[in-house]
Amino acid sequence: MEQLKRAVIALMIIYINIKDTGQGMTAEKLGQLFQPFNRLGQESGNEEGTGIGLVVTKQLVELMGGSISVNSTVGVGSEFCVKFPRDIPPQLNINNISLTKLLPAVSENVASRTLLYVEDNPANLLLVEQIIEVHTHLQILSAYDGYQGLSLARSQLPDVILMDINLPGISGIQTMNILRNDPTTMHIPVIALSANAMLRDIEKGLEAGFFRYLTRFC
Repeated sequence: MEQLKRAVIALMIIYINIKDTGQGMTAEKLGQLFQPFNRLGQESGNEEGTGIGLVVTKQLVELMGGSISVNSTVGVGSEFCVKFPRDIPPQLNINNISLTKLLPAVSENVASRTLLYVEDNPANLLLVEQIIEVHTHLQILSAYDGYQGLSLARSQLPDVILMDINLPGISGIQTMNILRNDPTTMHIPVIALSANAMLRDIEKGLEAGFFRYLTRFC
């Protein structure tokens, strides 16, 4: 009877297990894992991040009635387990929803503008392209590194440039400095868009000369 009861409970729960073979974490680090802006000693590493991804994930999981747990062994890796109560989600008829209805109307007399986005992460590029494409008066150009960004900026003279910080080859800050010292591009505002969201990162970016510094979560 007890086995049947456990089997029924198992059928009522959705399990999602994610396992890696990374460095693993000590008990002390596990205790700090869900603290916001705590990168567990990786602040000076090469990987972008703010230390809030797992915090947001935990909150979202719990808001949906689920739970998240983790087991980790130093030198072996970590395993996360997400549990959700099995339920039938409400059906949303997306065919009756128009994204353009949710956006402010744009006058037909608005001049066309060009945005250059310099970003080596294809997922981030795609997201911004999808956001821009609903604005018919905006055109987006994409560059995968600083050198390509410089070439497009000089040939196309966009109205504004979005710049990632951690780029292959030359960094976003180096690319921005070259644009600033070039008479043909020095007038173009360059806005940083980076996952480096700590206060010192933002201050460093603004001091370097970015027009604005925007942060993202990934």
